[in-house]
Amino acid sequence: MTSLTDAGAGSHTSVVAARTVSAVKVYGSGDTAVRALDDVTVEFERARFTAIMGPSGSGKSTLMHCLAGLDTLTSGQVFIGDTELNGLDDKRLTLLRRDRVGFVFQAYNLVPTLSALENIVLPAALAGRKSDQAWVDTVIDTVRLRDRLTHRPSELSGGQQQRVAVARALASKPEIIFADEPTGNLDSRSGSEILDFMRNAVDQLGQTIVMVTHDPLAAAYADRVVFLADGRIVDEVADPTAERVLDRMKQLGG
Repeated sequence: MTSLTDAGAGSHTSVVAARTVSAVKVYGSGDTAVRALDDVTVEFERARFTAIMGPSGSGKSTLMHCLAGLDTLTSGQVFIGDTELNGLDDKRLTLLRRDRVGFVFQAYNLVPTLSALENIVLPAALAGRKSDQAWVDTVIDTVRLRDRLTHRPSELSGGQQQRVAVARALASKPEIIFADEPTGNLDSRSGSEILDFMRNAVDQLGQTIVMVTHDPLAAAYADRVVFLADGRIVDEVADPTAERVLDRMKQLGG
């Protein structure tokens, strides 16, 4: 099966998909300044599924947005592979996000006038690239969408729309996928399906996924959970269970 884990062994890039070094993000100034990230250094390994959790206002979404190049740090560094984002101009940052990063949002963000298949291959089409058909077929079968490809979003359930969004993120072979509360708008069954698909993408396709979630059940699908509080990383758990995650969140007041 086609795999995303064929990066050259031995380099920093082959092990770490994204990382921050002493990341600080301050919103506002003076008495109203909010320190959303406070000296965060963290790495996200390739072909691993990491969940980011923390109480409301802990900085988890800010961390994801800075990692993905959707927001900029006040100080510190953020890298996708070996590429430091701080030094990129707007054009190169846009190209990096298009070519090397995938996104799955809570709101699906599908184009309503396009079919499921057209939505899936849209990033490649916008980049003027021909999709790798064998890879797209692998992704479609992984998320079990073969019989829904001609349907538009309005003809799909919420769970199916989110499966299209996951497939779209996978189809362009990104180095890393950022998922922001991807099951937040779904019922428990559809949410479990999406998490199964994301887990399979890591296990079967070698994908790297970083997911922000508040749900201990969702976090239990990950290989690792990183906990934030007040803009700092305060703990992490390997091979998490929902019970362990819930206990830790209670301690953090989440």
